[in-house]
Amino acid sequence: MVSMKLFDSERRVIEAAERLAATLGSDPNHTVAAAAMDTAGRIHEAVNVYHFTGGPCAELVVLGAAAAAGAGPLVTIAAAGDQGRGLIPPCGRCRQTLLDLHPDVFVAVPTDDGPTLRPIRELLPDAYFFPDAHARRIVRFNKRYYEAIATARKSSTIRYDDPIALGPAIFLFEDDEAHRTLNGTVTSVERQRLDRLTAEQARLNGRTSLDELKSGLQEHYPGLPSDAEVDIVTFTVEAPDAVQ
Repeated sequence: MVSMKLFDSERRVIEAAERLAATLGSDPNHTVAAAAMDTAGRIHEAVNVYHFTGGPCAELVVLGAAAAAGAGPLVTIAAAGDQGRGLIPPCGRCRQTLLDLHPDVFVAVPTDDGPTLRPIRELLPDAYFFPDAHARRIVRFNKRYYEAIATARKSSTIRYDDPIALGPAIFLFEDDEAHRTLNGTVTSVERQRLDRLTAEQARLNGRTSLDELKSGLQEHYPGLPSDAEVDIVTFTVEAPDAVQ
């Protein structure tokens, strides 16, 4: 599974869940807290509703709370248990719901080395996809690419083991204090071997040379094989005044 670097904004989501969980414990009907961040950087919080008929987990309640606040797609989600249990991973039902409704969300999970983030797809391999979910998609970029993408100097990205869906998406710039986003459309996704990339593909990626492009990919994906199959993703973006 892929472990993700924790940005400060993502740590705040984990801290919010743990802080709310620390207030629980006197009521057995509410034993888990969840927090989720939307693309505008707002953090939504909720607790579970325990009941013998199958009351909802905290992750599902926070999805409803976020929707009631007009949040749109969620970026990061975390859950924590009462009585000092700390960060806890989502159950199978929550994983399926997150995959269908927020397919690009990163989920905080505990590990022996501390909290880490994993894409929801990594937590539910070989999953059934609910075809009528109509989830709005997110494509993540490093924040340093905002201006290049907003001005169309960069109109392509290359991804490894990071599926990108065709169609409209919110372009999210990670660890951006202003939480800037752009509305865009993924127009094509083509698989190609890394050692067959071209200088034109490097230019569309905002690089000055093919060597610079490959060096950047090796930095982002340490240990990337020279003959790895990567996805060349092309996209368009709306005018900067459409920034959310």
